[in-house]
Amino acid sequence: MDRLLEATARAERDHFWFRGFRRFVRPLLDDVSRGSASRLRILDCGCGTGNNLLMLRQHGDASGIDITWSGLAYARSRGERRVAQASATSLPFSDREFDLVTSFDVLYAFDDTMERDALNEMYRVLRPGGHLLVNVAALKFLTGNHSVLGGEVRRYHRQELRDHLIRTGFEVKRLTYTNFTLLPIVAGVRYAQRLAGHRESDLEMSVPAKPVNLTLASALAIESVALRFLNMPLGSSLLALARKP
Repeated sequence: MDRLLEATARAERDHFWFRGFRRFVRPLLDDVSRGSASRLRILDCGCGTGNNLLMLRQHGDASGIDITWSGLAYARSRGERRVAQASATSLPFSDREFDLVTSFDVLYAFDDTMERDALNEMYRVLRPGGHLLVNVAALKFLTGNHSVLGGEVRRYHRQELRDHLIRTGFEVKRLTYTNFTLLPIVAGVRYAQRLAGHRESDLEMSVPAKPVNLTLASALAIESVALRFLNMPLGSSLLALARKP
């Protein structure tokens, strides 16, 4: 996990995947913000290096928790003070304390019991009418070397994530695959890795050469515009916005 955090810290500013991810998430954050009369109280579960707190802070007062001390130490070195070491399966906060809870690429590393506990905890700390924004890895056939590095336990399909959110008590407002435009490339790379045998690697976290990185980022930028009007039929990730009744 420490290697993953180090690789993430290097990549999350410029890598095409992270740039696309932020483009996908921002419209949903805007939607939640528009429905609030005051600044949101936000909790990021699994904040890692704290980079996403910068984006979330544009919409309210954001705090983060993470189980790994190395990620929190990196966040603190960058000036983040509203971060703490804790598990998403047992949040150290009171009931109904937050307007928005986020969890970006965390749940896929949990087994069934831990995932259920984490979703229950996120539901508990949300006020009635509050929102949950979740991003997870999608489609089992896309398991690859990065899955080993990230401690991936599962990759979701759309109905599975919907069922788990509804089981917890959430109303699902938006649920879509993302990274659809890059799916042929990702599928090809992961298939080659499967043939060679999966092994831990942070190669996919390395920022590609500038022309390649720009081309792939541009493809995701186009997809982010399309996502304002429709859901993607497939993709390497799933993005969900849910509401606590």
